[in-house]
Amino acid sequence: MEQLGPGDPRQVAQYRISARLGAGGMGLVYLARSPGGRSVAVKVVRADLARDPEFRIRFAREVEAAKRVSGVFTAPVIDADPNADPPWLATGYVPGPSLTSAVAEFGPLPEDSVRMLVAGLAEALVAIHRAGLVHRDLKPSNVLLAVDGPKVIDFGIAKALENTVLTMAGSAIGSPGFMSPEQVTGGAVTFATDIFALGAVLVFAATGRSPFGTGPTPALLYRVPRRCPAEGSTIPSTPPPLLRAGTSCTRTRRPHPFPAGSSTSPPPTAPTCARTSPPSARPRPSTTGR
Repeated sequence: MEQLGPGDPRQVAQYRISARLGAGGMGLVYLARSPGGRSVAVKVVRADLARDPEFRIRFAREVEAAKRVSGVFTAPVIDADPNADPPWLATGYVPGPSLTSAVAEFGPLPEDSVRMLVAGLAEALVAIHRAGLVHRDLKPSNVLLAVDGPKVIDFGIAKALENTVLTMAGSAIGSPGFMSPEQVTGGAVTFATDIFALGAVLVFAATGRSPFGTGPTPALLYRVPRRCPAEGSTIPSTPPPLLRAGTSCTRTRRPHPFPAGSSTSPPPTAPTCARTSPPSARPRPSTTGR
């Protein structure tokens, strides 16, 4: 959290800005309060994106879809104005460090914490996928550790950014080391894309290491389609069921056993995501609300 600078807004619509929380590919994120005193995180879109009419249309569609997501382990989308100058989005504020920060400061998570983490993330993905969304950018910095469990943030919004960034920069949306092979190679993005990222985040949480090693972005992107994060590495503190779950979740055949709209209960433990099914059984994301 940082103090506001000269160029930072003090008010966005009805929300009073008090500090800067961070920055991302879409813009700056601020801590703010509603007129009723509720703490929220307000994301203000970059000026160059705001000038793109097609981006505004996609942003509006994705925000409406994200508002349908409800779950204990997601930060809710509260408010937004795609027509503002610049556009903005408000979500529930989560008072807790990101998984990235926690691992950097304290090291890999203990076994029980890893189990709770992956179960919470799996439940969050169930809620996101039921709304017809694919997160597309699940990574440690998009996982906040609150007192009542992990919270997934920024779900669905990467889709609004995707076409604009591809046009402007000729690159893919995602974070090297947590992108799926299909994101790297330009294949179809489906629910299984998030399952790959879930496995990669699991390996990071359990080892404290990036699942595809270190190096420049081209090197990381080269490794993604060619190496499973759990292959060739040891995770001494992680029991075999968790290791198998992470490995299975990051292989080419990555089923999602809880399709959008399903009444199936969320997975209670990490190994649930290691189930397999034939390719024809893999669900595809709904186009509703896109």
